[in-house]
Amino acid sequence: RVEDVKILRAIQFPEDAGPMSHPIRPESYVAMDNFYTSTVYNKGAEVIRMYRTLLGADGFRKGTDLYFDRHDGQAVTCDDFRAAMADANERDLTQFERWYAQAGTPEVRAEVEWDAESGSVTIALEQSCPATAGQFEKEPFHIPIAWGLLGADGQDLVGTEVFELTEKRQEITVKGLPERPVPSLLRGFSAPIKLLFDESDENLGFRLAHDPDPFNRWEAGQKLGARVVLGAEEKMCAGEDVETPTALMDAFRSTLERTDLDPSLQAYALRLPDEATLAEEMGMVRPDSLHAARQQVVRILAKEHQELLLQTYERLAPSGPFVHNLAEAGRRRLRNLCLSYLSSLEDPSSIALCQQQFSNADNMTDQFAALACLSATPGQEAEQALDQFFETWKSKALVVDKWLAVQAASPRLDTLENVTALLGHEAFDIRNPNKARALIRPFFRNLVHFHRSDGAGYQWVADRVLELCPLNPQIAARMAGAFSSWKSYDSERQALIRQELERIETSNPPKDVLEIIQRTLKA
Repeated sequence: RVEDVKILRAIQFPEDAGPMSHPIRPESYVAMDNFYTSTVYNKGAEVIRMYRTLLGADGFRKGTDLYFDRHDGQAVTCDDFRAAMADANERDLTQFERWYAQAGTPEVRAEVEWDAESGSVTIALEQSCPATAGQFEKEPFHIPIAWGLLGADGQDLVGTEVFELTEKRQEITVKGLPERPVPSLLRGFSAPIKLLFDESDENLGFRLAHDPDPFNRWEAGQKLGARVVLGAEEKMCAGEDVETPTALMDAFRSTLERTDLDPSLQAYALRLPDEATLAEEMGMVRPDSLHAARQQVVRILAKEHQELLLQTYERLAPSGPFVHNLAEAGRRRLRNLCLSYLSSLEDPSSIALCQQQFSNADNMTDQFAALACLSATPGQEAEQALDQFFETWKSKALVVDKWLAVQAASPRLDTLENVTALLGHEAFDIRNPNKARALIRPFFRNLVHFHRSDGAGYQWVADRVLELCPLNPQIAARMAGAFSSWKSYDSERQALIRQELERIETSNPPKDVLEIIQRTLKA
């Protein structure tokens, strides 16, 4: 679930907010290939999931049974599926169609009031949706909000309920509570929305430690981490020192020390939000200071908890040959998370630890995790590991794709020079779609290098788009989407991006690419 939501937030939410924003069921298109998008697939999957949340597992099964009885062997529509769900459960889902017809990511603002005298809590929910291309006014969506309340001991007071938000503003009220509860909203990410809820650092830390909903426990850590990184970014821009708040320090330590939690959940909860997700929270994205702030917070956490991270890493060492099961996958995930934090310190002992794991690993997960850590650090150790990895796996095409991608995603200062050199490497062939995606896409998602202040990152991607136009217009159009969020950056970067967009536009590109470029320029 966490991985699903990370993809949605990193790719689909920006798509919803950009010039290529469109409903799940687009009304029109220039090039059909341009609508094999994250909105159609990832957000579309979330909409299917909401049927199950609204109707329950049994109700969803009744709906799918009726759907196949009615339509097996036919060409069908979104409306046919919705009608089957409604008819099988005797529900009116007319309003739910707006998920298919309206573009954009709905926002739900939550406010909480506590009446100690009556022991009642009221949660006010208000929904809105930003204007998108061709759609300036939005009608209220039908949004399932899974929620719960936590007591001071961390116990669930009401279990998980599903509230159906269908109007612009509605309220949930619970009476007879013995104490002020801590709300846990949008459990399991029950709808593809942005929840705007001003929680205190203390409440976020409390939910990170106690929320019985695994997704919301992770989410609490993400919100707290985002708040700290974005606050550090503002301090850096103001020339102030960065200090990590006690709430995050305490939550990090208490989560890392737990031995009764699923290690996978621990690993997800301890990882800070990535830069693409953090950028979504900024009005004007400053890629250099955002990257520096996140790196600084990572290093502060690693330095403060270095001994505990090392102890945990050693405690989770493999006790036998590689085994593929959930327990072992969780152990590897948490252990590699510890290695990632330790490697951020870039000291000799941490680098040696990465080298040792890289050399001794008996599985791809551990070897590639060590390679990713090394490839983010300067020095010959990274070059040696990358060379060795390629020599070992060069006959395995999909593994080589990972090798290309890890270099394009590296924060090292020489990343642009490295990806340029890789264009001539025997492992790369731009005519091969997998190779093109493996190198180009991770680079333009590498905020600090794609958005270099000199515009060299923009020029590099634009050159690849032009190179791909006669070879594979569909892939070229996907790569051209790298520029879609250009209005989120400063005027100097906007000017540099416009220059590249206009260069592509005047090159007589295929219609797939032209549609993307023209809609981006009109944003």
